[in-house]
Amino acid sequence: MTVTTAFDRLCAGLGRHPGRPVLVTDAVTLDGGGLLRKTDAWAARLAARDLPRGSRIAVLARGHADVVALMLAIYRLGLVYVPINPRYRGAELQHVVEDCGASMLLCDQALADDRLGMLDPGLPRFGIDPGSALPSLPDAAPAVASALRDDETAILVYTSGTTGRSKGVKLSLHAIVGNIGALTELWGWTADDVLSLALPLFHVHGLCIGVHGGLLHGMCIRLHARFDPAAIVTDFAQDATIFMGVPTMYGRMLEHLQAQPPAAAVLARGRLFTAGSAALRPAVLEHWEQLTGQRILERYGMSETLITLSNPRDGERRPGAVGHPVPGCEVQVVDDAGHPVAPGEIGELWVRGPYLMQGYWNRPQDTAAAFCRGWFKTGDVVRSDPDGYLRIVGRRSVDVIKSGGFKIAAPQIEEVLRQHPSVRDAAVVGVPDARWGERIAAAVEANPGHVPTLDVLGPWVAEHLADYKKPRQMEVVDTLPRNALGKIQKPRLLPLFQRPDDPRD
Repeated sequence: MTVTTAFDRLCAGLGRHPGRPVLVTDAVTLDGGGLLRKTDAWAARLAARDLPRGSRIAVLARGHADVVALMLAIYRLGLVYVPINPRYRGAELQHVVEDCGASMLLCDQALADDRLGMLDPGLPRFGIDPGSALPSLPDAAPAVASALRDDETAILVYTSGTTGRSKGVKLSLHAIVGNIGALTELWGWTADDVLSLALPLFHVHGLCIGVHGGLLHGMCIRLHARFDPAAIVTDFAQDATIFMGVPTMYGRMLEHLQAQPPAAAVLARGRLFTAGSAALRPAVLEHWEQLTGQRILERYGMSETLITLSNPRDGERRPGAVGHPVPGCEVQVVDDAGHPVAPGEIGELWVRGPYLMQGYWNRPQDTAAAFCRGWFKTGDVVRSDPDGYLRIVGRRSVDVIKSGGFKIAAPQIEEVLRQHPSVRDAAVVGVPDARWGERIAAAVEANPGHVPTLDVLGPWVAEHLADYKKPRQMEVVDTLPRNALGKIQKPRLLPLFQRPDDPRD
């Protein structure tokens, strides 16, 4: 295959080793040819809809083979792939579908019944049944359009809404393939590796690094619809060499190793374990290395920049640090005026390079505000060690909670809480937690005559938002602390929720 575009490069690895699996799930095992045939079938069905180039195709699905084939089919037709968190429901789902102007929604049959009631009934829908084969191609398949060009938008990844309503981040295939190619080369990925992938496929970590990285190298991906520590150990007992996870996953893996000590020796066979999406506590890193002999490699990235920083594959993986810039990325640490700070001083991380987002979907003002002199302003506060290793200190905003690998907007939860008849006002904060990274805690002012409880308000939030956004701790207060201008002073709430066993590092 002549590699002339990012799409060509993505598909090139599928033909390198005929007969060797590239995608393994509970339902199916596919080699490169089998995945391409499944891609052809999806492309023919989408082409029959005669959608204009650049149309957005929303996909609400868990991780299975048809999702990967469908993604490639969308690229092949010059359409835009819009993955949606399968735990979204109600207003969250409606916002993404309507904001992107989806021309079609493809949804797992198992998710359709309780998720789609609020959507426009006129929106074309197509059910996905990962347990069955696609019907045979029609005798005269529609002509297939030319694949995505490097300068066209390939994916709209929706943010977690940490600064308001979630925004669609426009990513080109050139940016994804270029950045993930550089990252996985840095990590030494080869066609002989086998990736155990249990991350969801609606954000950069699982979708871009996992799926796109695996395809680029023609390696085998063992894809799981849900995370189960025992299944990961089984993968490594067979042939897996790489695992990527978030801190919550590693916490559950350590619990599994405590209950099943022989599993540690199985994981010790692995070649690379990486972590991202939130900071990994040094105690977890050290405990993992004690049990498995493996040093977890941490990295840093976000939807708008893809993966910007990484600890080295060969060299020191420093606890609490996220390393140096990935090739192709340039970073600087600046003060509030945008001036670089000296090593050791705290400042905001700014990023530039060829792999940044193309902008926010239909939000030119937000796009302009996110950049300064060509640099993307991440909003993350960092500190540089004297030798250049960067450490993420936290967010500029106290309204961002990182829990279980998700970035969660506190104002979104507060808005839902205020809609409950027992609640007059609410403030939501993230409290350091050994299992979740941060646990969601809510301070609530009650309406007269009501006594709010977590047993009532937790399910109330889960009815309106993804269940991982519900508070895990709650206190009823007479009055929320406010400054002279009436703004709630959230740091003053933290002592209400801290426990003796909470992490302090």
